[in-house]
Amino acid sequence: MPNPFALNTSQQDDVSVITLEGFVDAHTAPQFENAIQQAVDAGRIRIVVNCEKLNYISSAGLGVFMSFIEEVRERGGDIKICGLVPKVKHTFEILGFQDIFEMLDDQPTAVRNFQAA
Repeated sequence: MPNPFALNTSQQDDVSVITLEGFVDAHTAPQFENAIQQAVDAGRIRIVVNCEKLNYISSAGLGVFMSFIEEVRERGGDIKICGLVPKVKHTFEILGFQDIFEMLDDQPTAVRNFQAA
């Protein structure tokens, strides 16, 4: 049985919110990549990735974050990560993501953080 995965995109003011659920791995990472690409192509460069329901992320999923951060920042935007459960947060921290990405507790905080900037 394949691992469960769901992705939802929404807009909150001028912030694009991508909510990940379940497992992001080599099979599902392209859907995540496509969601960010669509936001960037539409000129939406203030992106929050909500990981509250994310149970697992592989190197393929982590690579999606890395593949867009430079382009988004060059355009004056950013990608913020929120709602990481401890197990998944540990994976991000081992790889030093906290030095590259702002990791916030929840979606309202992450969205407010953009509006305060």
